[in-house]
Amino acid sequence: MIIGYARVSTDDQNLDAQLDALDASGAERVFADKVSGSIRSRPELDRLLDQLRSGDVVVVTKYDRLARSLRDLLEIVEIIKDRGAGFRSLAEDIDTTTPAGRLIFHVFASIAQFERERISERTKEGLEAARKRGRVGGRPPALSPVQRDEVLRMRDEEGRRLSEIAELFGVSAKTVRRT
Repeated sequence: MIIGYARVSTDDQNLDAQLDALDASGAERVFADKVSGSIRSRPELDRLLDQLRSGDVVVVTKYDRLARSLRDLLEIVEIIKDRGAGFRSLAEDIDTTTPAGRLIFHVFASIAQFERERISERTKEGLEAARKRGRVGGRPPALSPVQRDEVLRMRDEEGRRLSEIAELFGVSAKTVRRT
């Protein structure tokens, strides 16, 4: 049996293109998750792996739909192999039911891991360069320095409750507490 697996990272993303491609590839059943690939526990993937039988083939549109790290990808494909099933990725034309397909799978997976690590390195380098130039990333403070001084005055001198101060400034009580 050909079993499809589709995944998107967030609820606002759409599975339609993946589902159409899996249907066109002959998938008789499709399991779909709407959860980040970095999270190993994905309910539908777990169901797929539990129901996998010898001779089945798991098909994905791209192998990054199955896993986000090389280690995770190799572990999942190993589980598939241990159950006597094969793995196919449509975009990369990888089919682990053949020796050549297994070789290509390992080469592609290594290249993908290398690229993810390079992207991470470049991001860290860019953030470090920005810090050296005095730019700090992150969310801007909810309260200006003047507002923070006023929050402290209202709490210390007027004895107002944190929830009351938070409502006045349009922020959470937690923000006022941190101030």
